[in-house]
Amino acid sequence: MTFKRVLVAYGSKHGATAGIAEEIGRTLRDDGVEAVVLPAGDITDVSSYDGVVLGGALYAGRWNGQARRCVRRNAEQLSRRPVWLFSSGPVDSSAEQYDIPPVLGVARSMERLGAREHMTFGGAMTAKTPGLVARSLVRHGKGGDFRNSAQIQAWAHHIADDLEAGPETAR
Repeated sequence: MTFKRVLVAYGSKHGATAGIAEEIGRTLRDDGVEAVVLPAGDITDVSSYDGVVLGGALYAGRWNGQARRCVRRNAEQLSRRPVWLFSSGPVDSSAEQYDIPPVLGVARSMERLGAREHMTFGGAMTAKTPGLVARSLVRHGKGGDFRNSAQIQAWAHHIADDLEAGPETAR
């Protein structure tokens, strides 16, 4: 395998996006990639990684602040390695039914970094999600866990295949 060590970083407020990142990391490891999963807020240097998968939860059409700041802090290093971005957020099955394009801020980050790809996954808002708005929505039947493990794993397998193909498949 050309690339061996991949960082899977995430910006997550209530844990759903962290769960997606863990699933990606687990799948990459199953495919023989050394994957390290860390919160985006903890990332100050990506130079020891051969590739980076960075995700953030969507709130009111904006990517999680930790993910945005991670991009700003590490933009130069990220632009020199393969990068994949993901978002989580729709609290319905729309992310399973069709490709949801990145929100404007994420699309700009993709361009700035030369990211290979972006994927939007369903999010989760359950009775365990803190906050008055979340509790009210769940109480009125508008919540649920819409993260699709098969979809997440398929995308992670795709990343592993892309890494195996080497840098010539880049950008």
